[in-house]
Amino acid sequence: MAALPRGLKNKNPGNIIKGGNPYQGEVIPSQDSRFRQFKTIQYGYRALFHLLATYITKYQWNTIEKIISHWAPSNENNTQKYIVDVVKWSGIPEQSILAATDYAKLTKIAYAISLKENGIVPSETEIKEGLTLLLNSLKSSDTDDDKKKI
Repeated sequence: MAALPRGLKNKNPGNIIKGGNPYQGEVIPSQDSRFRQFKTIQYGYRALFHLLATYITKYQWNTIEKIISHWAPSNENNTQKYIVDVVKWSGIPEQSILAATDYAKLTKIAYAISLKENGIVPSETEIKEGLTLLLNSLKSSDTDDDKKKI
């Protein structure tokens, strides 16, 4: 059996780099030298959705082209090929304006990012469970320490 790709081994399907505030479900400290690790793949998808929403709301990176230009910078990736693949796999035009609450489109983008990062078709169920974790935490006013994480 082939080894899992790094993103799946870390339960971080978007290969989110370490740094900044911790996410709910994040393993701290990460045993990976560069990328965050999560308790479950669903928490990894939750973080991916949270980061996409942050890109859109805080930075106005509200198109696939803008998102991927920052997600996969050209000093590390073939960014244009990454954009082409996300557009193809999500079915969303690269200049289409995205909203942080358009969960149907963000789900398609999360699917495409996971596929691009890991080379394995992602589980749509796990992606939806990650989105549900995020939506539930947005509704929750719980005060336990994990809920205080982003």
